[in-house]
Amino acid sequence: MMITWRIVCVLALFLCLPITSAGGSSNVKYPGGKFYIYRYTLCDKQGTGYSLEHPSRWLSHKSIERRKRQGLLLDSTDLPVSHKYLRMIERSAENIAKSNKKRRAEWTIIGTSRWNNTVLVRSNDTTLLNHLQTLPCIAKAERVWTSPDSIPRGIHKTTYHEAFSPWDSIKGEHYGHGKEQIEMLSGHRLHAIGMRGKGMTIAVLDGGFQNADGIPALQRADIAGAKDFVYPNSRFFYQETDHGTKVLSTMATNEPEVLTGTAPEARYWLLRCEDQQTEQPVEEDYWAMAAEFADSAGVDIISSSLGYNDYDGYPGYYHQRDLDGQTALISRTASMLGRKGIILVNSAGNSGMGPWKKIAFPADAREILTVGAVNPERKNAPFSGVGPTQDGRVKPDVMASGSPAALLSGRGTVVRDMGTSFSTPIVAGLVACLWQALPNKTALEIINLVRDNCDGHANPDNIYGYGIPNFWRAYMIGKLE
Repeated sequence: MMITWRIVCVLALFLCLPITSAGGSSNVKYPGGKFYIYRYTLCDKQGTGYSLEHPSRWLSHKSIERRKRQGLLLDSTDLPVSHKYLRMIERSAENIAKSNKKRRAEWTIIGTSRWNNTVLVRSNDTTLLNHLQTLPCIAKAERVWTSPDSIPRGIHKTTYHEAFSPWDSIKGEHYGHGKEQIEMLSGHRLHAIGMRGKGMTIAVLDGGFQNADGIPALQRADIAGAKDFVYPNSRFFYQETDHGTKVLSTMATNEPEVLTGTAPEARYWLLRCEDQQTEQPVEEDYWAMAAEFADSAGVDIISSSLGYNDYDGYPGYYHQRDLDGQTALISRTASMLGRKGIILVNSAGNSGMGPWKKIAFPADAREILTVGAVNPERKNAPFSGVGPTQDGRVKPDVMASGSPAALLSGRGTVVRDMGTSFSTPIVAGLVACLWQALPNKTALEIINLVRDNCDGHANPDNIYGYGIPNFWRAYMIGKLE
């Protein structure tokens, strides 16, 4: 399940529940009948139609320059999937669809992952889907989504406050309600020398960005664009859950005396990859597609407050022994990011008080920053997921305010909410500021600087990780290296 924000607190859960009309059900029948999504892993990339010598055909100039700056070479995982194999799949699917006289077989390719060399196909015909796995270009096939019988009735909230209430302001305090969470990490000292994220691009991977296009306090944010990877794409992109709005606000808000984020001058991509209607393995594919888009767009940092360990209709899909950074598709994808010059900052998850207890996927990934939550007394929040990984790596990596954190709701009001979902972007924003200050560092060097300058670095454990980072000290040490 998506453990980062569905089970954090009773109030947040209550606010997300669909309203039931008198005598009516909160659920509606899933539209369109029974459908399935299969993930097909391709054998290789023969016939891709692209070459590593001409990356500008599918990567932005900023993406290419990010790699060059860090001395990183493109490899075969960067190449798009084979056009030849895609055409083979299309022809085969079309032939099967035409041959079925009893019912109309519908199918569509809904996405691909170049890093994982996979293709997602959606169809209402299992005969068609099963036939595709016999093609010579297919190495592996797995059902990753089945349409549910019913889904929650959609509620799309469009109203928000046009102005803050007088009591939202803390007179004379520039950071407003964000003071403690920024100062805990010594982020205010980076801001004082002009390091506020300018020139850095952050992708926010989440489930929805309710009213982020309208809330006045977010109109100053530099939004590069938005994209939906969930199939089918939402017709109400800015009216889905406000979880992503809350996450964004901890970084991008710039309202003196009310709330200032950790990277108010950074640029942001808003990428929706969490399906609110069901919890199934295909969401790992959506996440991978969003991460690859972020790479191709030239993003420097990804802030992801998503995590999975249990799926509807897939009992025992994952076990704790799978927390090795490579078993889960989402973790395998996340583990590639550092070597492609991107810093992933991912939530540890909120399963600390539940039966799972540990971090979720992809928090187990290698060469990322996994973030847990602490309270104002700098003590570990009991809900914060713990480590270690199956192969013995310390997790989480770092800790930050998340019990609670100050942020903006989808209604545009200042609230305090609980979860590693919110400690994560607080760290991600300051990573952007640190990298702005040390532009010649690589992604992996910045990650190590942050870890090495935590208050528990000398004695890390699997509850507190390396501890609470001191971003000012990381900057001072980084200048000397």
